[in-house]
Amino acid sequence: MSAKAKSILRGIVVAAVVLYIAFLLGPIAGFDVPAIAASIQADPKQLIQFLIIGISNGAIIAIIALGYTMVYGIIELINFAHGDVYMIGVFTSLTVLSLTGTLNTNDPVKIILGLALALVVSIASCAMLNATIERLAYRRLRNAPRLAPLISAIGMSFIIENLGLIWASQSWLVPSFGTTGGASQKFFPDLLGTIFTVNGWKVNLFEYFGIPLRFTIKDLLVIVLAVILMVGLYLFVQRTRLGKAMRATAQNRDAAKMLGIDIDRVISATFLIGGGLAGAAGLMAGLYNNTAWWFMGFRAGLESFTAAVLGGIGNITGAMLGGFLIGLLASFSDGYLNARWTHAWVFATLVLVLLFRPSGLLGEQVGQKA
Repeated sequence: MSAKAKSILRGIVVAAVVLYIAFLLGPIAGFDVPAIAASIQADPKQLIQFLIIGISNGAIIAIIALGYTMVYGIIELINFAHGDVYMIGVFTSLTVLSLTGTLNTNDPVKIILGLALALVVSIASCAMLNATIERLAYRRLRNAPRLAPLISAIGMSFIIENLGLIWASQSWLVPSFGTTGGASQKFFPDLLGTIFTVNGWKVNLFEYFGIPLRFTIKDLLVIVLAVILMVGLYLFVQRTRLGKAMRATAQNRDAAKMLGIDIDRVISATFLIGGGLAGAAGLMAGLYNNTAWWFMGFRAGLESFTAAVLGGIGNITGAMLGGFLIGLLASFSDGYLNARWTHAWVFATLVLVLLFRPSGLLGEQVGQKA
């Protein structure tokens, strides 16, 4: 038997074991096919509703995943602090909205201006934070053994999480954050819903068409902004001079340096862009989920990194695809299975995909060792 045949056989055996375990634990985790089929048959509209929720949440995950995949694609570094940079983006947005009085107004114009300012400040702050992390924690370890930058990334994650905890505990922010204590979750007002309510418009856009589903302005904004950012990033990488330098650095760092490309500048720009995307995702997530928490970056980072691996680490299109798939898997698991087992099902799906396609759905695109 050839080596390729043995590899395929081994993959089939492992997949069979994984599927056996899944079906064995299925009833405990809510994986009851007849019950799911009956639920879908009884209310088909619910399936579409979960699809909408999954796409909306998946859009946020995809935006965060782009930061992971860009950094890994160029220097093969898993920036574990990236999810916490996203958390800082949420708190930055909420703080800007508080300082500008946007949280206490019903004037649609002031709300729109406040949101625009919060978006700009959040993107700029998170971009600078991410670039600073690269300069202080990663650059000197670029040619070190893999374990050194990995430990540094985990350490930066802990540092930023504690900064978020301190930020959330500031007494002067209590009136706008809504609760005392840094560890408690903060309320992020539904400002988009406020704009519609004040003007007498329907928050549920589908009501205008008589469709018995819920698709709000929040869902629309999250999906539209995510698509704009993702398409914009793809065009930037493919068509701009800096984007071409990024692709050249990812393919061969030494050759790119010989051609006159400033490697440090390219890598810093990559961290800047990734951090900016995390900041944009922070405002989007705050408006969509209406909450801010100092530990929210851990779960978001875990889901986003999983999405990047699922789509193909280092692959921008793969990160987009992986984000939407993770969002859909989580939505259907929460709705039809058991919400407590959602992450287990997501990772089980990831394992099955990587068993048969180790490079992810769209393949890896990586550069040299960090």
